Amino acid sequence: MKALILPPLSQLYGAITRSRALLYERGTFRAKKLPKPVISVGNITAGGTGKTPLVEWVARTLTASGKKVCILTRGYMRDNPQNRVVVSDGNQVLSTPNEAGDEPYLLAKNLEGVAAVISDANRFSAGMGALQHLGSDCFVLDDGFQHLQLARDLNIITLDATNPWGGKRMLPIGTLREPLVGLKRADCIVITRCNQGVDVDGVQTEAASLSGDRPIFRSKMITLGIVPLNTSSSTLEIGDPVVAFCGVGNPSSFITHLKESGYEPMAHRFFTDHHRYTQSDIDDLVLMATQIDAKYLITTAKDAVKLEHLDLQVPVLSLQIGIVIDNADELRRLLIGAAS
Repeated sequence: MKALILPPLSQLYGAITRSRALLYERGTFRAKKLPKPVISVGNITAGGTGKTPLVEWVARTLTASGKKVCILTRGYMRDNPQNRVVVSDGNQVLSTPNEAGDEPYLLAKNLEGVAAVISDANRFSAGMGALQHLGSDCFVLDDGFQHLQLARDLNIITLDATNPWGGKRMLPIGTLREPLVGLKRADCIVITRCNQGVDVDGVQTEAASLSGDRPIFRSKMITLGIVPLNTSSSTLEIGDPVVAFCGVGNPSSFITHLKESGYEPMAHRFFTDHHRYTQSDIDDLVLMATQIDAKYLITTAKDAVKLEHLDLQVPVLSLQIGIVIDNADELRRLLIGAAS
């Protein structure tokens, strides 16, 4: 049945997204413009592309240049998505993961004292509120490539080197959010996880062709640290037996990253992206670890923020990652120029 239903749905989705983009391009639909610069970071495929570490890097770069930054995000899978939530005012975190969404909360936590974060489906209205109440003078539009309602001064798109083109098929068959011709809207491209990709040169060549030779930057994820969630005395050593779990868009990349960092999971369990953990989930993971004599559970930073209210009966650790960008000075120049 799916083989009959999904192809027409995929074609319809592609036609709708193409038509919508053309209406904005021709001026039939008009994007709203905030009175301060907007830097958009987004992607062309669904699922994890390593976008969140790049958003954090962009926010830190702009703050270091003297800007008062606010991140505008929808806050996917949060409670009451119709409400505006000031996740952080730039000085302190003001909400919970359920109120904000897991990724906005993680950004707010990592960028405490650096940038404000607001979850609101209406990014223009949220931006105007930040101008008035937070004194923001520069905005980072998170997951903004398809959010054509808001004008931007720099359009950055991420491509995951491990799966850049989403099978070259539109949702729901593949993972493309829009046809690849949309890459021409990008001002620059950041290829993520280049250390895990099979043919990065080929990805870069095709990206250059599809985008009209936009500037392309290669990047990789690095381990910043292993942070204990429930015990300060437990430190993970190379070779210690662990059970890995996560609810992210690209779980295989998490496992690969662990292995590249020297940690070989004895077992793993994957949940759906943005999964909300229950005590039953944790109990099952603890049982799995106990049965194979694993000393630790290990997960991503995005998952870790949703575990704070649960009873963690074994040491649980969080893998903290960051992004390293080749020719980062050139990307900084583009950012600062767009934000001036």
